[in-house]
Amino acid sequence: MSASEFSHPIDVRQSEGLVLKLVANETQRAALAQRFDLVKVSALEASLTLTRKGRTVEASGTMRADFVQSCAVSAEDVPVQVEEPLSLRFVPERADHNPDEEIELDAHDCDEIDYTGTTIDPGEAVAQSLGLAIDPFLTGPAADEIREKGYVSTPESNSPFAALKGLKPSD
Repeated sequence: MSASEFSHPIDVRQSEGLVLKLVANETQRAALAQRFDLVKVSALEASLTLTRKGRTVEASGTMRADFVQSCAVSAEDVPVQVEEPLSLRFVPERADHNPDEEIELDAHDCDEIDYTGTTIDPGEAVAQSLGLAIDPFLTGPAADEIREKGYVSTPESNSPFAALKGLKPSD
């Protein structure tokens, strides 16, 4: 796997009480735009405070991003601003995990990020949070007009029964 476009590795042993201000530069923003199929990432920054309990590191703070993505209907450029709270937990990867084993997850487990060795990457976690913040079905102002003109089909018009709708029995 290639290195993250927004990598900021931190040694777990030096993470206690660390306050991070991560700001993506132009090269990183361009690479993230390509990774997430965005037109452009104008800004990406995060403020995080790290706390350590043993080998587990918790990061809390906020992420702010400005980006441009394509409308799902018209393909026009739509500017988007996102500001979200972040709450992440970096935990050591389990050595006893069997990939075929069924496991139970509670709500807190869903925010855990496994790491190996002694290094965590809050930058990659922020990049993944950006990916999760992107609306894959975002529509812009011209979407309704395009739908009304019939340039985009509706689920009803794609139905196997749509072709039958026009058929009427002859008298």
